[in-house]
Amino acid sequence: MTARYESIPSHPVSDDVLVHRYRQGLPLRVTLEDPATDVMTDLRRVEAMTVSPETPMETALQKMIHTGVRLLIVVTPEDRVQGVVTARDILGEKPVQVVSGERITHGELQVQHVMTPRAELTVLDHFDVVVARVGDVVATLRESRRQHALVVEHDEDRHEVLRGLFSLTQIGRQLGVEISAEGPVQSFAEIEKLLTAS
Repeated sequence: MTARYESIPSHPVSDDVLVHRYRQGLPLRVTLEDPATDVMTDLRRVEAMTVSPETPMETALQKMIHTGVRLLIVVTPEDRVQGVVTARDILGEKPVQVVSGERITHGELQVQHVMTPRAELTVLDHFDVVVARVGDVVATLRESRRQHALVVEHDEDRHEVLRGLFSLTQIGRQLGVEISAEGPVQSFAEIEKLLTAS
C-alpha cells in the first residue's frame, strides 16, 4: 500500500509576523492566587540542566551563564540525582572555604566540592503542587529561606522522579516584583502592596 501525500497550502508572510519565543508554556504574568503549576519549570516540557559531580566548578558556572539558569541538577551517568549546585554556591563563600579547608587550588574545585548534596535537600510532591497556588510556593520558599524548590512525582514503580522546580527569581519575574528568600520583601502584605502598585 503506497501512502498518498499532499502538499500543504502556503501563503505570503504578513507584514506584522512575529517570532514565537518559547517560554516553557508559562504565562508571562501571574498573581499569588494563580495555580502553582503556572510558575513551575516542568521537566516534561523543558530539558533538565544537569552536570556531573566531577565537573570543574568554572565549567558549571559557564553552563549556567550559557543556558540562563542559576541552578544545575547534579547527576550520575545513570541520571540519579546527587544534589544541586547554584550560582550562589559557586560565587559565594563555599569555594573559599573549600580551598582553605582542603588545601586545593581554586582551579581544582569541582561541583561536588560546593554543591548541596541530596541528603540535605527536601522536595515537594507534585500531587501537592497541582492543588497549590503561587502564593503557597512563595510562602514555602521564604519559610525555608531557599531560592529554589524541587518537585518530584512517582512513576509506575513508585520511584521518585524529578518532575520540576520552582525559582523565586522566575516567580518574581512573572509577578512583576522582586522577591528573594531573604531579601527586601519581608511580608505578604508588602508583596501585595508592590503588586497593586505595578
